[in-house]
Amino acid sequence: MAYVDGYIVPVRTEDREAYRSAEAAFGARLIAAGALRVVECWGDEVAHGKVTDFYRAIAAKDGETAVFSWIEWPSKAVRDAAMARIESEPDPAGEQGHPAPFDGKRIVFGGFVPLVDLLSPQS
Repeated sequence: MAYVDGYIVPVRTEDREAYRSAEAAFGARLIAAGALRVVECWGDEVAHGKVTDFYRAIAAKDGETAVFSWIEWPSKAVRDAAMARIESEPDPAGEQGHPAPFDGKRIVFGGFVPLVDLLSPQS
Protein backbone atom coordinates (compact mmCIF):
# COMPACT_ATOMS: atom_id res chain seq x y z
CA MET A 1 0.00 0.00 0.00
CA ALA A 2 1.27 3.50 -0.85
CA TYR A 3 2.53 5.85 1.82
CA VAL A 4 2.93 9.65 1.84
CA ASP A 5 5.12 11.93 3.91
CA GLY A 6 3.69 15.45 4.02
CA TYR A 7 5.16 18.62 5.44
CA ILE A 8 4.85 22.39 5.61
CA VAL A 9 8.02 24.50 5.87
CA PRO A 10 8.56 28.22 6.56
CA VAL A 11 11.12 29.58 4.05
CA ARG A 12 12.43 33.12 3.85
CA THR A 13 10.94 34.47 0.64
CA GLU A 14 14.35 35.75 -0.45
CA ASP A 15 15.73 32.19 -0.14
CA ARG A 16 13.36 30.63 -2.67
CA GLU A 17 16.11 29.60 -5.11
CA ALA A 18 18.39 28.28 -2.36
CA TYR A 19 15.49 26.19 -1.03
CA ARG A 20 14.57 24.94 -4.52
CA SER A 21 18.15 23.93 -5.20
CA ALA A 22 18.64 22.19 -1.84
CA GLU A 23 15.33 20.33 -2.09
CA ALA A 24 15.98 19.27 -5.71
CA ALA A 25 19.24 17.66 -4.55
CA PHE A 26 17.60 16.03 -1.51
CA GLY A 27 14.65 14.93 -3.65
CA ALA A 28 17.03 13.18 -6.03
CA ARG A 29 18.41 11.24 -3.04
CA LEU A 30 14.87 10.29 -2.03
CA ILE A 31 14.04 9.07 -5.55
CA ALA A 32 17.28 7.06 -5.65
CA ALA A 33 16.29 5.51 -2.31
CA GLY A 34 12.86 4.42 -3.57
CA ALA A 35 10.48 7.39 -3.47
CA LEU A 36 8.04 7.50 -6.38
CA ARG A 37 7.52 11.25 -6.38
CA VAL A 38 8.79 14.34 -4.54
CA VAL A 39 6.76 17.56 -4.79
CA GLU A 40 7.73 20.96 -3.36
CA CYS A 41 5.04 23.67 -3.73
CA TRP A 42 5.87 27.35 -3.12
CA GLY A 43 2.97 29.19 -1.46
CA ASP A 44 1.20 31.42 -3.95
CA GLU A 45 -2.37 31.89 -2.73
CA VAL A 46 -2.29 30.98 0.96
CA ALA A 47 -4.90 32.76 3.03
CA HIS A 48 -4.37 34.01 6.56
CA GLY A 49 -7.19 32.47 8.58
CA LYS A 50 -8.95 33.77 11.67
CA VAL A 51 -8.47 30.57 13.70
CA THR A 52 -6.05 28.29 11.85
CA ASP A 53 -3.91 28.47 8.72
CA PHE A 54 -0.62 27.30 7.23
CA TYR A 55 1.24 30.33 8.60
CA ARG A 56 0.18 29.67 12.18
CA ALA A 57 1.02 25.98 11.86
CA ILE A 58 4.65 26.82 11.05
CA ALA A 59 4.86 30.03 13.12
CA ALA A 60 5.76 31.94 9.96
CA LYS A 61 7.42 35.29 10.40
CA ASP A 62 7.20 38.38 8.19
CA GLY A 63 9.07 37.74 4.96
CA GLU A 64 8.52 33.96 5.02
CA THR A 65 6.54 31.85 2.57
CA ALA A 66 4.73 28.62 3.43
CA VAL A 67 5.99 25.68 1.37
CA PHE A 68 3.70 22.63 1.13
CA SER A 69 5.39 19.39 0.13
CA TRP A 70 4.95 15.66 -0.07
CA ILE A 71 6.88 12.52 -0.85
CA GLU A 72 5.07 9.54 -2.35
CA TRP A 73 6.38 6.06 -1.49
CA PRO A 74 5.32 2.61 -2.72
CA SER A 75 4.91 1.53 0.94
CA LYS A 76 5.73 2.51 4.51
CA ALA A 77 8.34 -0.25 4.62
CA VAL A 78 10.16 1.23 1.61
CA ARG A 79 9.98 4.68 3.20
CA ASP A 80 11.31 3.46 6.54
CA ALA A 81 14.24 1.64 4.92
CA ALA A 82 15.02 4.59 2.63
CA MET A 83 14.99 7.13 5.44
CA ALA A 84 17.21 4.93 7.62
CA ARG A 85 19.66 4.61 4.71
CA ILE A 86 19.65 8.34 3.95
CA GLU A 87 20.13 9.28 7.60
CA SER A 88 23.14 6.95 7.86
CA GLU A 89 24.85 8.23 4.68
CA PRO A 90 27.22 11.19 4.63
CA ASP A 91 25.81 14.25 2.89
CA PRO A 92 26.96 13.86 -0.73
CA ALA A 93 26.81 17.60 -1.37
CA GLY A 94 29.15 18.29 1.52
CA GLU A 95 26.64 20.75 2.96
CA GLN A 96 26.99 19.59 6.55
CA GLY A 97 27.60 22.57 8.78
CA HIS A 98 26.01 25.00 6.32
CA PRO A 99 22.76 26.63 7.41
CA ALA A 100 19.61 25.29 5.75
CA PRO A 101 17.48 27.85 3.88
CA PHE A 102 14.66 27.28 6.42
CA ASP A 103 14.09 26.89 10.15
CA GLY A 104 13.90 23.13 10.72
CA LYS A 105 12.40 23.60 14.19
CA ARG A 106 9.19 24.93 12.65
CA ILE A 107 8.52 22.21 10.06
CA VAL A 108 5.19 20.45 10.49
CA PHE A 109 5.34 16.91 9.11
CA GLY A 110 3.74 13.51 9.27
CA GLY A 111 3.30 10.18 7.53
CA PHE A 112 -0.03 9.30 5.94
CA VAL A 113 -1.84 6.32 4.46
CA PRO A 114 -3.84 7.39 1.37
CA LEU A 115 -7.58 7.30 1.94
CA VAL A 116 -8.85 8.58 -1.44
CA ASP A 117 -6.66 8.66 -4.55
CA LEU A 118 -8.35 9.90 -7.73
CA LEU A 119 -6.66 10.42 -11.08
CA SER A 120 -8.01 12.56 -13.89
CA PRO A 121 -8.42 10.83 -17.25
CA GLN A 122 -6.36 13.69 -18.74
CA SER A 123 -3.35 12.74 -16.61
